[in-house]
Amino acid sequence: MTVITDIPRRTLLAGVAAGVAALIAAGTPRLAAAQAPVATGPRTATLDWAILETLLSLGSNVVAGPELLQFREVAVTPALPQGIADLGLRGTPNLEILRYAEPDIIFNSNFYSWADQQMQAIAPVESHAIYRQGDAPFELAAKVTLEIGERLGVSHAAGIVDAARAKIEASRRIFADGDGRPVLLINLGDPRHYRVFGADSMFGNVLNACGLTNAWTSATSYSAQATVGLETLASVPDAWIILIPPVPVDALPVLSGSAFWNALPAVRENRVIRIEPVNPYGGLPAATRFADQLVEGFARARNG
Repeated sequence: MTVITDIPRRTLLAGVAAGVAALIAAGTPRLAAAQAPVATGPRTATLDWAILETLLSLGSNVVAGPELLQFREVAVTPALPQGIADLGLRGTPNLEILRYAEPDIIFNSNFYSWADQQMQAIAPVESHAIYRQGDAPFELAAKVTLEIGERLGVSHAAGIVDAARAKIEASRRIFADGDGRPVLLINLGDPRHYRVFGADSMFGNVLNACGLTNAWTSATSYSAQATVGLETLASVPDAWIILIPPVPVDALPVLSGSAFWNALPAVRENRVIRIEPVNPYGGLPAATRFADQLVEGFARARNG
């Protein structure tokens, strides 16, 4: 996590492209070291990253999931088990690989319900929603964790939920001593546009639960509002700006020479913080990782 004070020296890499449909072969030593041990119990699979995080956090025997190379880069945690099959793109999963993985049960979400009928021919399908209009993603993630834990006979599911709530509460106590400025959560699309996370996103939900004020007050359709012009940053001069990866490789070099960017109060006053990758469509693991990233980012900003 880094406070951006010297933009010309920063070269930020975009996220790794999604993996092609194939079984994951042995990874590099770095990735292999991050792999989770082989689990036991019912063989599970999913098309949804938030459900994948949930299954992994429960210690489920996950045998197949989508876009696993990118998941390692974006979600980072929980670690993937050895031998898990990559189903390819979430929007066009390879169902032959799913069949080959032989799951006992497939946990799907409302985002990929169109695939339910096809997957029913492979294994029973159970659907859960973590992102649903009008509901707080954190609470839905907690509910889904308990439901899947009960379905799989996992005794420590409630402990996972309690630990996540405790993490948020601990972060809230830390931020109680903050400066009271609002916070703008953004992901740069290019040097002229950004996506912003509102209260209906997991990031915005966690931000509010931590006692911080989201500088963006409009709706964002569960995740992020696309193609917001960079000029709108001038409307929140008092806000902290949190940059959430991935960041296009050309964005910050271009912004470093932008008179508009350098004139922003947040840039002049070192109130721009770049955090490490977090899954914007995640479950409780993403929520707690985001809370940690916020705490660490603000600590570095104020101590640096």
